[in-house]
Amino acid sequence: MIAKLQEDSLGLLKQLISIQSFSKEEDQTADAIEAFLQERNIQTNRKLNNVWAYNKHFDAAKPTLLLNSHHDTVKPSTGYTRDPYAASVEEGKLYGLGSNDAGGCLVSLIATFLYYHDQEDLSYNICLAATAEEEISGTHGLEYVLPDLGELEFAIVGEPTLMNLAIAERGLLVLDCTVHGKAGHAAREEGDNAIYKALKDIDWFRSYRFSKVSEMFGPLKMSVTIINAGSQHNVVPATCTFTVDVRVTDAYTNEEVLKIIRTNVDCDVKPRSVRLKPSSIDKEHPIVQAGLSLGRTTYGSPTTSDQALLSIPSVKVGPGDSARSHMADEYIYIEEIEKGIDLYIKMLNSVVNGK
Repeated sequence: MIAKLQEDSLGLLKQLISIQSFSKEEDQTADAIEAFLQERNIQTNRKLNNVWAYNKHFDAAKPTLLLNSHHDTVKPSTGYTRDPYAASVEEGKLYGLGSNDAGGCLVSLIATFLYYHDQEDLSYNICLAATAEEEISGTHGLEYVLPDLGELEFAIVGEPTLMNLAIAERGLLVLDCTVHGKAGHAAREEGDNAIYKALKDIDWFRSYRFSKVSEMFGPLKMSVTIINAGSQHNVVPATCTFTVDVRVTDAYTNEEVLKIIRTNVDCDVKPRSVRLKPSSIDKEHPIVQAGLSLGRTTYGSPTTSDQALLSIPSVKVGPGDSARSHMADEYIYIEEIEKGIDLYIKMLNSVVNGK
């Protein structure tokens, strides 16, 4: 059965590569995924470009685990030397845009879902969600359909990790800060220079150390990355704006970090979003222990994924290598997909079957 699932997964991935599916333009890959599942007698649900399904013997009395990955891609870089949509195979590598990020993960999770779909007496329900807009952290992807998926216990998020377990992921806050002064003529002792007032707060962002340190990531990191003020050389600026990039660890929530910042600075602080949350899962969680028993390692991920939109425990794991994501002539090894399916199934066996 697994050999057939591997073969079908490879065929689906080749099909997905051949279809342009930039973020917000994933309707045709959603069609393809939906058709693939329906051809195998899977009842599907769809909302915009998001497709999801449940195991055949769904039992509302049981907890539900989520298998999630995305089918949107970035645009191909200018460095491509081959057709990004050709889905060509050479020396065991499947080339094509989205092959590694995250097509290989998605089709491997679909194969895993199919493996368990008809099984009875599972200890968990399984929800498969193939979602959109991950590459732009859009609002019409996983976040958009989460309320429709029902209560979820934990999630496996498919991203290329060489099948090692990312058990924590940094969150992201982008802060737009504004300091107010008073305009005046630079030649006279007039005005209240907003740039000088901003220096105190900027220095605070540079030097402040949060008391809680993440075991996985270490200290929380803040960086002032953009600053703007002034209109001409002889006018004292009335306002100074600057932007702060905050990489939030699993030691804090975004809201906690924002409260601490606002308590310590005088400038107006406006977050662009608090959606991209830090995430983590306990090392003792059964799915993590299952991965460790199969020789996988754990780590903290520096990159952001749809994990950031989940408020439940989640682990990021999948075939492929994050270092290949968004590169020209993107590829994934066929063997990686085959091993990925096998490892996903073995990891879940000890959780959903107690084996």
